[in-house]
Amino acid sequence: MAAAKYTSFMGDALALAEAAIAVGEVPVGAVIVRDGKIIGRGHNRTRIDQDPTAHAEIVAIRQATQSLGNGRLEDCDLWVTLEPCTMCAGAIAHARIKRLYYAAEDPKGGAVDNGVRFFDAPTCHHRPDVYTGLESERSAKLLLDFFRGRRD
Repeated sequence: MAAAKYTSFMGDALALAEAAIAVGEVPVGAVIVRDGKIIGRGHNRTRIDQDPTAHAEIVAIRQATQSLGNGRLEDCDLWVTLEPCTMCAGAIAHARIKRLYYAAEDPKGGAVDNGVRFFDAPTCHHRPDVYTGLESERSAKLLLDFFRGRRD
């Protein structure tokens, strides 16, 4: 039964990644869930907003904190289609997000299980529980197709 819940929320994040493609953004989507309800949604908006910090995770965190009226998301889960970068991992730690679920690994830009492994640093004051691989093939395909289309 739990697997259906996981797939459902990653499905929502993947739908946001697909929406990002429609507006010319890199297909990454994220949702923040509290008590089984989505309270924050986002997809990459760096080009639209002309803001290098407008990654899917940051957009979703901003919406969730506004929804709760609180900068701490201690009882919340973040579902994202791509392994977070260093900036997003920092935001996840500062927001005190309880659990992080991500689909595809990012060997070049990821900072959770690749790169700097942000949450393993002794200076990181909060580490969410991390779960990976849910819908990873679908997420990776969206990214590969997007960048292949850019090169062609």
